[in-house]
Amino acid sequence: MNIISNTEFGGERPLYFSQDLLLKNVTIHAGESAVKESRNIHAEDCRFEGKYVFWENDGVECDHCSFAPSARSSIWYSRHILLRHCQVDAPKMFRRAQFIELKHTDLPNAEETFWDCSHIRLEDVRISNADYLFMHSEDINIRNYHQDGNYSFQLAKHVEIHNAVINSKDSFWESEDCTLVDCRINGEYLGWYSRNLRLVRCHISGTQPLCYCHNLILEDCTFGDDADLAFEYSTVNATIKGRIESIKNPTSGHITVDEVGEVIIDKNQQQPADCRISVVNQ
Repeated sequence: MNIISNTEFGGERPLYFSQDLLLKNVTIHAGESAVKESRNIHAEDCRFEGKYVFWENDGVECDHCSFAPSARSSIWYSRHILLRHCQVDAPKMFRRAQFIELKHTDLPNAEETFWDCSHIRLEDVRISNADYLFMHSEDINIRNYHQDGNYSFQLAKHVEIHNAVINSKDSFWESEDCTLVDCRINGEYLGWYSRNLRLVRCHISGTQPLCYCHNLILEDCTFGDDADLAFEYSTVNATIKGRIESIKNPTSGHITVDEVGEVIIDKNQQQPADCRISVVNQ
C-alpha cells in the first residue's frame, strides 16, 4: 500500500484515480474531487475541506478524520465505506452510495444526508440538523442512536432501529417494513401512509401519530400526553401500556390499552370499520 503522510493538497483532483493508498495526517484544502474514481483508500487523522472528496470510489475507510462544513457532498456514488470516530460537519453526505458503516461518529449538520442509499449500518452515532434524512434509502440497521431532524426515513424500506432517540416530525412517511425497538420517537404525524411498521417497547409523542398505516403493529408501547387522535384510518394491532389521550377512527384490527381519554368513532370511519378496542382499566 502506498503511504502519503503529513502533507496538504488542494485544487482539482490532486489524488484522482488512486489505488491502495494510506493517507496519514493529510489535509485536503479547498477544491473539488480530491480522491475521485479511486479504490481501497484508508485515511487516518485527516481533515477534508474541499467538496466531492470521495466520488465513484470503492473501498473508503476513515479513522479519526474530520469533514469541514465546506466538504459538502463528500461521499456520493461510492461503495464499501467505513467511518470510525469521525467528525462530519459537512451537509449532504452520502448520496446514491451502498454498504456504508458508521461507528462512534457525529454528524451535527446532516441536512439531506443518506439519500438513495442502501445497506447502511450505524452504531453509536449522533445526527443533528438533519431534515430529510434517509430519504428513499433501504436496508438500514441502527443501534445506539440520537437524531434531531424532521421528515426522516420518508420512503425508506427495510429499516431496523434499536435504542434510539428520534426527534423528528413527519418521520417514516410512506416507509415500508420498518421495525423500531426500545426507542423514543418525538414528533407529530409519525408514520403516516407506512406499510408494515412495527414498534416494540417504544415511547411515542406528538399529535396525530400513526394514521393511514397499513398493517401497523405496536407491542407494549407508551404514549405521551400530546399524542392524540391516533390511528385514524389505520389497520392496526396494538398493545399500549398506560394512557393514550385519544384514538380516532381506526379502520380494522385490535387495540388493547390500559386507559384512554377518548375514543372517537364517527360517520367518517372507513370500511371495514371493525377495529376492536379493549380498554383494560375502564
